[in-house]
Amino acid sequence: MFKSVVVIGSGNVGHHLGLHLVDSGLDVLQVYSRTEAKAQPLAGLIKTTYTTNLEQINPTADLYLLAVSDSAIAEVAKALSFSSTLSPLVVHCSGATPQTVLSEQFERFGVFYPLQTFTKERVVDFKQIPICIDANTVDDLKLLEHLAMQMGCPVYPINDEQRAVLHLAAVFVNNFANHLFHIGEQILSKDQLPFDLLRPLIQETATKVMQASPAERQTGPAIRGDQVTIQRHLQALETWPIYREVYELFTKSIQKS
Repeated sequence: MFKSVVVIGSGNVGHHLGLHLVDSGLDVLQVYSRTEAKAQPLAGLIKTTYTTNLEQINPTADLYLLAVSDSAIAEVAKALSFSSTLSPLVVHCSGATPQTVLSEQFERFGVFYPLQTFTKERVVDFKQIPICIDANTVDDLKLLEHLAMQMGCPVYPINDEQRAVLHLAAVFVNNFANHLFHIGEQILSKDQLPFDLLRPLIQETATKVMQASPAERQTGPAIRGDQVTIQRHLQALETWPIYREVYELFTKSIQKS
């Protein structure tokens, strides 16, 4: 079992992981961020030290969590160094980056990927967050599994190829879906209609897919083949050519599914 952790990165993911690791009984020895403005608040919340210098990372932890942007993982990994007598486990928290990005720098490496969208101001329930894990040895995979269980999270051993597919699917159901909400908000705002009108519909749509396949819950003019309504919608979108294109693409996708 891990006893001590260093959290590298104090953005949304690092913030929530750091807090929950402490709540789960682990000793977070240190927090790193490139700026003091980000590192200090998280360190204060979990009552630990912080640094803005990778050369000053505490070298005595059992586990190092790289909760940094995908583009920064390789750079941060290269800047970390441990003495030859120490061999900690170093993992990143990315869904889109293979674990092998860490293979040249560390003897022990892996992935600890919480599949959720995080913002600092929202409290999340880690019992509902899948943790996707991978490691270059069976023993370390078991250690990460125990860590996820200690945090109260459902845990899934998933390799690089599977995690890439999962991340792609997550972009559709989260990032793209949220953008569709934005489009709906823009369309309503043209006629001074509040987005609150759509919130119950969004909630019911999300609730339905918790109980059955999304394909079984599909409704609307596209699945019904209601060409009159579809053409009326397309005419209304003439002032938004990009939104019109999105509408046409989604209509075709639904009808061919």
